[in-house]
Amino acid sequence: MTDALFLTSEEVAGLATPAEYVDAVREGYRQRGEGAPARPREKLTSAEPPGMLTDYSAVLPETGAMGGYMYAAGFGAEDAWFVTPLFDAESGEPLALIDGASMNPFKTGAAGAVGVDALAREDASTLALIGSGSQARGQLRATATVRDLDSVWVYSPTKENREAFAAEMNEQLEPSVAAVASSAAAVEEADIVVTATTASEPVFDGDLLAEGTHVTAMGQYHPNKRELDATTIERATYVPDLRERVTRDAGSFLAALDEGIVDEDHVHAELGEVVAGEAPGRESDEDVTVFDSGGTGIETVAAAHMLYEKARAEGLGSEISFAPASEALTGR
Repeated sequence: MTDALFLTSEEVAGLATPAEYVDAVREGYRQRGEGAPARPREKLTSAEPPGMLTDYSAVLPETGAMGGYMYAAGFGAEDAWFVTPLFDAESGEPLALIDGASMNPFKTGAAGAVGVDALAREDASTLALIGSGSQARGQLRATATVRDLDSVWVYSPTKENREAFAAEMNEQLEPSVAAVASSAAAVEEADIVVTATTASEPVFDGDLLAEGTHVTAMGQYHPNKRELDATTIERATYVPDLRERVTRDAGSFLAALDEGIVDEDHVHAELGEVVAGEAPGRESDEDVTVFDSGGTGIETVAAAHMLYEKARAEGLGSEISFAPASEALTGR
């Protein structure tokens, strides 16, 4: 028998800072850029009851961990449950099983922040945030650790939501966070734009982006839904999390491809290749850059292993036992 650590959502919450998530996820993407295996999400859908079962995975050899994410969303309960299995990348033995919901905005936000750190101008100080939910919260808190922000402008369609979000973030972060009445008002003077929405159609006009702007889009991973318009894709040095994902569910890129605005060669490099120095990122202060973040096992395994190590150091979690196949797979 092998013992592994089970971590509840409550034990995971508050266990690591946004900066710690960013450091772990940056290291995961560096390993991906040097050849670490990762595959895009697979999604199985149900019409009745409506829902989806999703998973993705990665191996991070230098971290010494592998695993991924599996979650069910929708169905009869109209909710979502996230499970994160983590294995030792050398022995193959299970290390941990993590209730993965509370870590989600932090690890996803960290991926977005790694994209900002790799692609935004060093002097970027203003941020437009489209969205005001949990993912927007994670993106903003993580991005604030990689750039010295002065001003943040947040827009979402419901006035009460964006104003409540701005008030909450103003209390937690150093930069001024203000709600604005349109996405255009947020985007026009921003050095960094982050979209964290459930929108099916573009959430801002790409012609409004100033030269030198970086965009992180993380809200959509569906071939027929997009947060960015074709103009944004056309103008940008386009960097996805995984190249293999682009023609499967990167809706913004696929729409531009279908319109004949770009071809598949418009994909500049994966984020990991930029982080690892295998490909250039921004090449001038005038470049518009895009990081298309659809969610991968890279940030999931990197964050999960960091949480596992912190939990062990703090004596958190409970042990669960797994039987190896050599003992249990007998058919008797």
